[in-house]
Amino acid sequence: MKLSHLLHQRQALLRQTRLANLAFAYWQLGRLVTRIDHARLRGLVSMQFSDPDAGRHWPVLTALEGSQAVIEEHFTDENILEMADLIAFLTGEEGADKTFRLEEMTAEFLVPVGHKLEQAGVELEPVPRLAEPGRPDSVP
Repeated sequence: MKLSHLLHQRQALLRQTRLANLAFAYWQLGRLVTRIDHARLRGLVSMQFSDPDAGRHWPVLTALEGSQAVIEEHFTDENILEMADLIAFLTGEEGADKTFRLEEMTAEFLVPVGHKLEQAGVELEPVPRLAEPGRPDSVP
């Protein structure tokens, strides 16, 4: 492949990369929202992103309504890190604390991503039917 060919395709590749990242975020967020719905988690929470200067090396999900113990029961540190990464990517506000209702994550985060994908001509499928990226035989 020639350099000139890659440079000529650069804009299309960047667009496809952005769409692939949005699709992956849609898939991950869909799985997360499904888990939250099945567990019937509700209430206002605050996502505090990692801030090494403040001594916070991992993001923290804090229940502002309800029980913090329920949050800790349902989410590992890795789950919270994944959620923080998704929120930062989708909002473009990395580092800014985000307050939201768990029961409104579909409307606040998932639906807008779906709209962006549809506007780009992507046909959406129900998230539970999608195989894990890179593993066509798996079902979430």
